[in-house]
Amino acid sequence: MIIYSIIKHIISNLLVKPNRFFIFGEKSMTKYKLEDVAKLAEVSKTTVSRVINKRGYLSNKTVEKVYKAMADLNYQPNAAAQQLQRQHTKIIGLIFPTASNPFFGELIEHLETILYQKGYKVILGNSMQNPEKEEDYLSQLLSHQVDGLIIGTHNFNISTYKKYSGLPIVSIERTLTDEIPTISVNNYKGGVLATEFLINQGYRHILHIVGDISESMPSSYRHQGYLDAMANHGLKPLQWQISFEKTFDEKRSSIKKMLSKNSQIEAVFAGNDTDAAQLMATLNSEQTDNIAVIGFDGTRLMRAILPGMASIVQPIEQMASMAVQVLETRIKGEKTEPIYMLDVSLYKGNRQV
Repeated sequence: MIIYSIIKHIISNLLVKPNRFFIFGEKSMTKYKLEDVAKLAEVSKTTVSRVINKRGYLSNKTVEKVYKAMADLNYQPNAAAQQLQRQHTKIIGLIFPTASNPFFGELIEHLETILYQKGYKVILGNSMQNPEKEEDYLSQLLSHQVDGLIIGTHNFNISTYKKYSGLPIVSIERTLTDEIPTISVNNYKGGVLATEFLINQGYRHILHIVGDISESMPSSYRHQGYLDAMANHGLKPLQWQISFEKTFDEKRSSIKKMLSKNSQIEAVFAGNDTDAAQLMATLNSEQTDNIAVIGFDGTRLMRAILPGMASIVQPIEQMASMAVQVLETRIKGEKTEPIYMLDVSLYKGNRQV
């Protein structure tokens, strides 16, 4: 009768849970998989994998949920697979809008140099208006084809990056999420410095060329600095929007339209050095030299070919060094700060504007 009851109990359990095996005298065991842990912990399989491999920053709450689910299911990670996950490719992906822009070109140069000295190889993606390319690089990170990403642009809605928040990603001058660290400069201070510089030269009708002024973009802080500086002096702000993604011909056309519609302007604070350079070229072609111009970026190239143009200088080499330092911290799975802010300085040019 006892043997019959035991056999009946075994058969009934096998019918309910066919993967369950019984060992007499020991605790019953089940061959649970990674997805079972993820389902019980109510997280993704990627999150479970990152907890197991201690890869990327995760909240204590998430880590505890995963460990509890593993304990409840008596889940044992595959040691060989775990070791494979810990192997690094020593490859870092850089995603920027374009390498042809002097600011991004100089930044990429410094990043590549610093990463090479640390034993990394670099793959570069120019992702301007190409969300598929950006998504491909993110997929490479998820599949461990690269150890980390340094991103200088995003084509996705910011919410898209939330699922990547714990991975080794560092953003430069773009706020992606609160958990992905951003290397930035004090863009607001730069906006104030540029505007105050023009005001101190005696100009009152000052126009600001702006790009994307959404909250996540650096141009929004530069613009706010301009607005506050103008307000502090009782001056009326003027603005003209030129998208960063426009071609040079489209920008030239927009600049000519701006000049025709704003005949009273005396000075222009351009959103970046390339826009400032195009404005100066347009003014020269129309034999107009009575409008002062100041840019923003202060790259070596622009100061070399246009030494007379004033600009707000970003510490580009320092930004690159900080980005690599923070990325390595993320790769180690250690916690990072939401933002790392660096200072800017004023380059007056070799002549008064």
